[in-house]
Amino acid sequence: MDRIDATRLSSTALPAGQQAGMPSERHAAPALDIVFIEDFVGETVIGIDTSELHLPQAVRMNLTIGVPSLKACVTDRIEDTINYAAVRAALHELLATHGVKLLEALAEKVALCLIRDFGAYWVRVAIAKPAKFDDVKAVGVVIERRRPAEGNAAFTWASLGAGLVPSQPN
Repeated sequence: MDRIDATRLSSTALPAGQQAGMPSERHAAPALDIVFIEDFVGETVIGIDTSELHLPQAVRMNLTIGVPSLKACVTDRIEDTINYAAVRAALHELLATHGVKLLEALAEKVALCLIRDFGAYWVRVAIAKPAKFDDVKAVGVVIERRRPAEGNAAFTWASLGAGLVPSQPN
């Protein structure tokens, strides 16, 4: 799978000393180029109702992926941008293997994948179940995430998923 070289991408367009996703007091946040994938449709087993736990159902995703100053604007090379085909393949793989019940948790996994594997600095992930109810066009969730500052990686991994499942009373 051709995933973006996140190290090379992350080294572009940030002023010296500024960390990704965290503007310094002296510098405004970097301008982001936006790559998007609209109306991706895949099938997955997801949900909390018994009727949803065994058969795949359709989910629709809209992804907005922010990257500072895409080098591909100048180089015209796929290696310098987000490869739509690679994102699409990663989404299909994730839908087949995610193991979560809530759209919120699935959206978090998608956001993490885009930040970690594709070099995104900011993402908006919208996921919907278009056929959940007969009298509703779709139900879903929209989340936004930013790449953490370099020094906060341990906190990010420690808190990943925190609060997604309510605690049970004793």
